[in-house]
Parts: sequence; C-alpha cells; structure tokens
Amino acid sequence: MILNVYKPTGWTSFDVVKKIKNILNEKVGHGGTLDPFAEGVLIIGTGSDTKRLGEISIKEKSYIATLVLGKTTDTLDTEGKITNVREVPKLSENKIKIVLESFIGETYQIPPMYSAKKINGVRLYKLARKNISIDRKPNIVNIFSIKILSYNKNKLKFFVSCSKGTYIRVLGNDIAEKLGTVGYLNKLIRTNVGRYDIENALKIEDIIDRCKS
Repeated sequence: MILNVYKPTGWTSFDVVKKIKNILNEKVGHGGTLDPFAEGVLIIGTGSDTKRLGEISIKEKSYIATLVLGKTTDTLDTEGKITNVREVPKLSENKIKIVLESFIGETYQIPPMYSAKKINGVRLYKLARKNISIDRKPNIVNIFSIKILSYNKNKLKFFVSCSKGTYIRVLGNDIAEKLGTVGYLNKLIRTNVGRYDIENALKIEDIIDRCKS
C-alpha cells in the first residue's frame, strides 16, 4: 500500500514511519525525507510496496516556502541558532522575481551540514551537532519553476517545483545572498510528490480512524 501522508511540523519522517508501523503492524518505509520543521506530503509505503518508494521519490516535488530575510541560523531553518544578522536592502517585487527566476534550470547545491545525507556512513547532522564540519561535494539539482507568492516585512513567500535532492533551505539561503542579505526558512510545506497532492494527503488521525472502521 502507498499512502500520501500529511507530515505535521515537529515530527521527523521516521516518527511518521514508526507511528504508522505501530498502527498497521507491518513493514513501513518512506520516500523523500522532510525536515522536522517542515510539513506536507510524505509518501509512505507498506509491506511489499516499500519497493516502489524509490521510483516515487525521484519524481518532481513542489513546495511553498517562507524565507525570513535579515537573519540566518546554523541549520538554515527555525531549528537552529541565529549565526548572522544583516541589513535587508530595499527590494521590489520585480527585483525578487528576477532573482528567483535566475535559479531556474540546473544549479549546484552543497548539502547542508544539518542534513540526513551520509558521508562515509555517518549522517551529516550527527557531525554538525559535535561542531564538526567537513567538505561536501556539490550536487546538481534542477529547479523547474519558481515564483514569488508574497513579500511583506522581510518575509518572502515563494513556490518552487524541483528535482529530487533539492534542499529548499539551501535554496532559501542562496536566494537571500543574491538579494544582498542573509535568510532562513521559517515555514516549509511540501505540496506535491509527483502525482501525490497535499489536497489528498491523509493525516495520521485519518489513518487511525480508517483502521478502526
């Protein structure tokens, strides 16, 4: 069974897997990790359908992100500590639009230290928590579309559709730099993974209710 699950904020992707495993009492896996502060579509596979997660996780993904300009954190999101403060220049929507569209196409991203990516068998966030930073090779990712949704009081809300492996936190940081300041994400919602849409995502409570009925 493939489930389109709405991951709430504050939960890790593994928290969702563990919860559903306890509900269904069978093998469970997920396709495409979401950070704890993020919410939205998390694809869950159960039983033999866990084998299908690989083909699903490579599909195009869409997000709505809110970028706070003028401050940044060590995790590039709300989970970290503020590490830099910088003045925000006067920005027009047209200037923001031009900067956002400059990211369309193939671009290089360096995976953040606070990520689940493994290097030499060790997850980067485990090193980051020990204040250890190591060199990471940049990855090629693809931004298919990106557009401004709103800009108000140094908060930039944007929509992005991208390839597997894109770190939206890093994209937010890169956008802030091109705008002449620093920034971090304070909200991130995954709205799509391939054909799986947030409008049809099941909340954990929905799955519990279905199993009871």
